[in-house]
Amino acid sequence: MSGMNPNGKYGSFVDLDFTERTWPSKRITKAPLWCSVDLRDGNQALVNPMGIDTKLAFFDLLVKIGFKEIEVGFPAASDTEYDFCRRLIEENHIPDDVTIQVLCQAREKLVKKTVEALKGCKQAIFHIYNSTSPAQRKYTFGKSKEEIKQIAVEGVRCIKSCLSEEDRKKIRIEYSPESFSMTEIDYAIEVCEAVKAEWDLLPGEKIIMNLPTTVECYTPNVYADRIEYFAKHISDRENVIISTHCHNDRGTGVASAELALLAGADRTEGCLFGNGERTGNLDIVNVALNMFSEGIDPELDFTNLPEIAELYNRFTGMEINPRSPWAGELVFTAFSGSHQDAIRKGMAARTKMDKNALWDVPYLLIDPHDIGRQYEGIIRINSQSGKGGAAYILEEKYGLILPKAMHPALGDIIKTAADKAQRELQTEEIYNLFVKQWLDAKGNLSIVDLSETHLEGSGTSGETTMCRGVVTWKGEKFTIGEKGNGPLDAFSSALKSTPAPAFSITAFHEHSVGTGNDTSAVAYVQITCEDGQQYWGAGKSTSVGRAGIDAVVSALNQIR
Repeated sequence: MSGMNPNGKYGSFVDLDFTERTWPSKRITKAPLWCSVDLRDGNQALVNPMGIDTKLAFFDLLVKIGFKEIEVGFPAASDTEYDFCRRLIEENHIPDDVTIQVLCQAREKLVKKTVEALKGCKQAIFHIYNSTSPAQRKYTFGKSKEEIKQIAVEGVRCIKSCLSEEDRKKIRIEYSPESFSMTEIDYAIEVCEAVKAEWDLLPGEKIIMNLPTTVECYTPNVYADRIEYFAKHISDRENVIISTHCHNDRGTGVASAELALLAGADRTEGCLFGNGERTGNLDIVNVALNMFSEGIDPELDFTNLPEIAELYNRFTGMEINPRSPWAGELVFTAFSGSHQDAIRKGMAARTKMDKNALWDVPYLLIDPHDIGRQYEGIIRINSQSGKGGAAYILEEKYGLILPKAMHPALGDIIKTAADKAQRELQTEEIYNLFVKQWLDAKGNLSIVDLSETHLEGSGTSGETTMCRGVVTWKGEKFTIGEKGNGPLDAFSSALKSTPAPAFSITAFHEHSVGTGNDTSAVAYVQITCEDGQQYWGAGKSTSVGRAGIDAVVSALNQIR
């Protein structure tokens, strides 16, 4: 038996049998009208609400991002809210193309105070609301459907009575049947029709009908059905802006907002990074960048998302989850080895393409640079990481281009170290492990002295190199000397006179690192011993020949 049988305590809120839906076959093709509610709905959800100066700075940030409609507060709720609204107006903080929005319950005293707060504004949205759901009617108000509808109508009538003819032209109205998500859909439409009739639209004017999931209580497709049903049944649809205000109680606020846009919503309210009561409001950053990832201009500017996130943290005291879409610290990071390898290959291919070529790097939905992120943090290394990740780090950060066949050997070293540390390895630690294992490899073989002489025309291929020197093998000195078709070949042949294991070079790679006078050669060598065992070595020197020789010494010192 299930340990969480509801036993009839919970039931479905679905009340709509809607078979005429068209939204499933539609696509989002343009940005909605955006309205930030950070300064009111977001602010009231903070443990320590923002003061006026902080709200002013936050308002400026929202304007910079590109919001054209910003809910600035509930002026009748407190002196701070009222004074903030007045300072915005009196100190000319509001650009001509930005409309402020104020929130107010449908109560006469509050309406009058709110209208007073808007005096002198160039344009504003008066957002009036009252709760309409059965539970609110039953428990909060103890009123009938008709009485609740009258509250809304009388609130709108009060607004009209407080406005001069000139003010009426500058102030638009937004009405929310609060708890729309739990309100009978036909009754919600009935209340909205009454509100619209009472407001009596001026020629060319539109009214905003905001349909919130005040409490998210069903799957997003049900919300989309209700939005489309509303759009099909509200009268004078061309003069009605359907707005959404999604909360995130079930964790599907973004999906609800996106499906609502498919269903005919014109406008989206929300907060940066999903701040808000309980589990939060809709995350506008998330929805906007989802659109961007599909080639749609969101008409909001998140090209410097790290700075926006830092300011948000400073203003609100809220932290952004490291896995939060787009903005989280770890969203452009891969720990999985297969992910790292695919990202590394995709990023390498991008360097040869036009910067505006269609983006298709595996696991990265957009180019991090487009939102102010950097490539350095894409791959990070822990004990779950694969062989390609560490190689990518060495190449991107230090210019060391290890041959692919060497990646497994590197991966083994990094995994062992990360597993021992039981944590993520930092970039410098990865480099130091590579240096210790190969570039500074200590073991049975070391060079005491070494010189080379180039003998012109002494060999069948043109130039022959004579290598002479002194090496130690397990602490015993040996004088060596031999000819070869280059320094590496000569040195390898000379080692045959020592007790070092016989080997052949089965892979050799080299490249330069650095620029100008700081340029060095880096060589990677794979040796195969007579018993079939293979070992990799690496060397770095200002001399190409010496880099190869050091790589052979490094490889032999891997033998234990």
